[in-house]
Amino acid sequence: MFNALRKGFGLTFKSMFRPGVTVRYPEHRRPAAPRYHGRHVLNRHPDGLEKCVGCELCAWACPADAIYVEGKDNTPEARYSPGERYGVIYQINYLRCIFCGLCIEACPTRALTMSNDYEMTFDNREDYIYEKHQLIAPLPEGAKPLPHSDAEVAARDMDYYQGKAAQLPLAHRSDAGHRGDVSTGPEPEEFGDPATVPLGGGRTEPPRDDPPGKDRS
Repeated sequence: MFNALRKGFGLTFKSMFRPGVTVRYPEHRRPAAPRYHGRHVLNRHPDGLEKCVGCELCAWACPADAIYVEGKDNTPEARYSPGERYGVIYQINYLRCIFCGLCIEACPTRALTMSNDYEMTFDNREDYIYEKHQLIAPLPEGAKPLPHSDAEVAARDMDYYQGKAAQLPLAHRSDAGHRGDVSTGPEPEEFGDPATVPLGGGRTEPPRDDPPGKDRS
């Protein structure tokens, strides 16, 4: 019994002289890990066009059904993304989100990434549903506000879907709505078939044609 007391109080005595590990939050904040999964960010191309093309693959991949996306067609006079469509409505319900990052892996254009922002505490439940204007990155310096016309986009002669510069997310400024830096993650060599993306939330992949000679009976 004496040895047990000696070991127990000895550990307590040693701990009394160790430096503290607590932080006086929010006056002092420790930096998050570089690959910390925080608030999502919808990134832009260097000319201001949105990388999101409204494909909804992030919503299909979300196992918690926390993402809601509505796509809309671009027009020659009003273009918001380089693709055929863009996300006119983009919502993330952070009461459901489990910060797993599967939506990031499913995004074929690297439009969606996760920042280091973890300060998302509100008084009302409605405030936890982030809208597109709260998630979209600010316009790059010198970029014209959206929408752009097809003529303006064609005059820039940019390659939006190939090359390292087009795929890496843009860093955004640290302010009240966009704290922290975007976590870029590994650079994809190429994008696979969207049909092979793992789905979640009770959804299943669309049916595929059976191989020749397979008996369906």
